[in-house]
Amino acid sequence: MTVVDEVPTEASDARGRVAELRAIREEVRRGPSDRATEAQHAKGKLTARERIELLLDEGSFHEVEPLRRHRATGFGLEAKKPYTDGVITGWGTVHGRTVFVYAHDFRIFGGALGEAHATKIHKIMDMAIAAGAPLVSLNDGAGARIQEGVSALAGYGGIFQRNTKASGVIPQISVMLGPCAGGAAYSPALTDFVFMVRETSQMFITGPDVVQAVTGEQVTQNGLGGADVHAETSGVAHFAYDDERTCLEEVRYLLSLLPSNNRENPPAAETGDPADRRGEALLDLVPADGNRAYDMRAVIEEIVDDGELLEIHERWATNIIVCLARLDGQVVGIIANQPQSLAGVLDIEASEKAARFVSMCDAFNIPLVTLLDVPGFLPGVDQEHGGIIRHGAKLLYAYCNATVPRISVILRKAYGGAYIVMDSQSIGADLTYAWPTNEIAVMGAEGAANVIFRRQIAAADDPEAMRQKMVKEYKAELMHPYYAAERGLVDDVIDPADTRAVLISSLAMLRTKHADLPSRKHGNPPQ
Repeated sequence: MTVVDEVPTEASDARGRVAELRAIREEVRRGPSDRATEAQHAKGKLTARERIELLLDEGSFHEVEPLRRHRATGFGLEAKKPYTDGVITGWGTVHGRTVFVYAHDFRIFGGALGEAHATKIHKIMDMAIAAGAPLVSLNDGAGARIQEGVSALAGYGGIFQRNTKASGVIPQISVMLGPCAGGAAYSPALTDFVFMVRETSQMFITGPDVVQAVTGEQVTQNGLGGADVHAETSGVAHFAYDDERTCLEEVRYLLSLLPSNNRENPPAAETGDPADRRGEALLDLVPADGNRAYDMRAVIEEIVDDGELLEIHERWATNIIVCLARLDGQVVGIIANQPQSLAGVLDIEASEKAARFVSMCDAFNIPLVTLLDVPGFLPGVDQEHGGIIRHGAKLLYAYCNATVPRISVILRKAYGGAYIVMDSQSIGADLTYAWPTNEIAVMGAEGAANVIFRRQIAAADDPEAMRQKMVKEYKAELMHPYYAAERGLVDDVIDPADTRAVLISSLAMLRTKHADLPSRKHGNPPQ
């Protein structure tokens, strides 16, 4: 045979290999079977690849280890070795910026985690940390693969260790799109944000059957660990949506507000909202009477660019608002008391919610704006026995530890320890402003007068008239709007309509702020 005769044979062999590769890739893309895909859709759930397509920019996904298969034997596993081993990993872009992703494929082994499955996740997490890019997990799995025993459990340990290593380094977002039970639930709990979808996603350590066997309580999966439970009661979920498409679109929006890593600033955006726009509506939104409620969310909408904000933990601890928004195109984190709920007091859950948010913003170079209208901490035996001192200290610690630009605005009430904890100048706020309606004091005038002048009130012929007189005197002497400014505890008293312009100019000045913490391995925050 001549050399000329051999060439087409080699070329044919190469083409055959390419054809074989294409067939394998089509099998990988299609998944285990049309029947499995139909079953997934019948539950109201998308497939792993459909979810990735919605999350990432079109055509940007690069898959890693699509041909990986498990190597376990026994219990029938040797006869079933599907490509991907039930998890799809890779990277792509969201709004043009690199994002890493892994997605459980429930059609393969119910998305259960085995050794090969875990190794793929470990690899993509390591790549995300090394590249300094956000990591999004699309969770839809049945927990550890029982047939692989302790190897599967060790796989979870590797994920938890990497979640912790990446904490405060890259944004980590967990999107719950199916069941997540047992130890698997701890990975989402270690990440920065948790999204859930109603009816189709659940999270719990022990399922309804175990709960009933141990405690006798009867509860459904959604009643135990559904999206609404975790968004309203436990605080485990930051966001809950009705469908996967909306959920994934909101994940994209959140990513647009976050930096890629802790060495970068959040991405700026063009805005047509003038920096010097006056907020005349604020004078009508906030009543001068400190006992009247109003919606703080409307105040925030009036101040930020185009009235747009992303509220986090919207339905949990509603007496405080935490949200991401933009001022003159720059991302800021806003913490604000909500007078419509429990009069805006701080309690255990509000303290935890705000502390976690402050720490997240500080980790990712997001300036903090605090809007105060707080009458104090919530009194009560349940609060004291539940550890309000310890939990309130979490918020205090988070603010004191934060080195990003910090600006506080006191709208109305700022009483007692709650005033100090809510980023007062004394704990390191860079700038503190107040509206002319502000009342900064140890406590409200009525309570203070009852303590300070109790003897005069008791001895008076008309105790109520005397009490009212003492209240007026206390307000005039110690609670007038300029008392704190005269003592340097407030940098300026501003026209409420100028709040947006004042914040924008102040944040521009603070953009180059540099602050160092003492040299240490890490702090020991209250738990």
